[in-house]
Amino acid sequence: MIFTQYYLDCLSQASYLVADESTGKAVVVDPRRDVAEYLADAQARGLSIVGIVNTHFHADFVSGHLELARATGAWIGYGEAAVTDFPVRSLADGERIPLGDVTLEVMATPGHTPESISVLVFEHPDDEVAYGVLTGDALFIGDVGRPDLLASVGVTATELGRMLYDSVQHKLMGLPDDVRIFPAHGAGSACGKNLSTERQSTVGEQRRLNYACQPMTEEQFLEVVTAGQPTAPAYFVYNATLNKQARDLRDLDAAVPALSGAEVEAAVARGARVHDARDVQEFAAAHLRGSVNVPVDGRMAETVGMVFAPDDEIVVIAPEGQEQEVATRFARIGYDHVVGYVANLEEYFLTHQDQVTRASRLPVAEVDEAAARADVQVVDIRNAGELEAGMLPGARHIPLAELGRRAGELDRHRPVVVYCAGGWRSSVGASLLRARGFTDVSDILGGYGAWDLAHAKAS
Repeated sequence: MIFTQYYLDCLSQASYLVADESTGKAVVVDPRRDVAEYLADAQARGLSIVGIVNTHFHADFVSGHLELARATGAWIGYGEAAVTDFPVRSLADGERIPLGDVTLEVMATPGHTPESISVLVFEHPDDEVAYGVLTGDALFIGDVGRPDLLASVGVTATELGRMLYDSVQHKLMGLPDDVRIFPAHGAGSACGKNLSTERQSTVGEQRRLNYACQPMTEEQFLEVVTAGQPTAPAYFVYNATLNKQARDLRDLDAAVPALSGAEVEAAVARGARVHDARDVQEFAAAHLRGSVNVPVDGRMAETVGMVFAPDDEIVVIAPEGQEQEVATRFARIGYDHVVGYVANLEEYFLTHQDQVTRASRLPVAEVDEAAARADVQVVDIRNAGELEAGMLPGARHIPLAELGRRAGELDRHRPVVVYCAGGWRSSVGASLLRARGFTDVSDILGGYGAWDLAHAKAS
């Protein structure tokens, strides 16, 4: 058996290639949209990709099933409840897919979405215990898939939660302890609230350690699974819908062009937004007025889906050599309107000095003084589950994923201080507010962590 896990840190997303070496037949599960790595690996190993399985309609990225099927001629499989605009192989609960000795078995595990399936992997067709199970977003390491994303029209979160209870407590926990668990996401994903950094586990470990796998009633399960979930990024519904459609395909060799100064000016004049993917400190030192800072060194793809719209034209400012990587991350969530990148940033700044500004970042020593002023609005943009650690006195909670649509709750003419846990998201949020016309916005260096540490020492 050939078994390969591919992991994207910026989306905390895992996909898999499973193959039988003797026959050369392979199946890819939950592929991302830039499929070149799967094709290259298959070619290097002499494999033929015959099937593509999506465990469900993904909401946090655009699946690469169409691109991979175009390149290989492979069939595309979904669970029986899936309805798509393109031909699919409907995969029934209990159905077996032989690749040779290596055999896949479909397990219906609805709950995160109605069509969700898991895929059992057997090294030999007569093995009593599976090598592993690809659980999609039904079961994570340390968590389960949230049932409240509402990406599935016509099914309520409670109905999905009851499905998930049965899928996790009875079906997946009904597997032997030794079966390895390979989920579709890891720590950081908004598809759950307590995901581990581990890339694999076992049923036995999750039975012992995962809060949602402990014996409990259906009502208890619904309560603990839905509590404290992070706000879903706005693009999730867009991606879940796009993954059902016969959408445009991504060119495997797609690249975005370098833009001259005149081309940048023209793009901005017609309404293009500027995405600055540089480090937060570089951005703070000098950036174009109105640009939004989502650094490439973190969860860029998911975060741009919180602060940009799918149809926004985007001009990219990126660290040298990472321009195409930034554009690819946009494409992974279906944002296909990156028009190009600023070719020579230093020259552009020199010739457009009237458009260059700095960002205010407050050291902890100045935070209390600023926050104590009656006219200052302090905004905590962390997720709900992070608030248990504490908040700054008088802070208003608006998660980053909600900041764009809730900016009207703030007075754009009064000073704003934004903070997150460590200072990365706060630069995003502060830059978004400035782009929305707020005239005096600062964020806290080191975030709540630095503030809390300083006050703990002081006490």
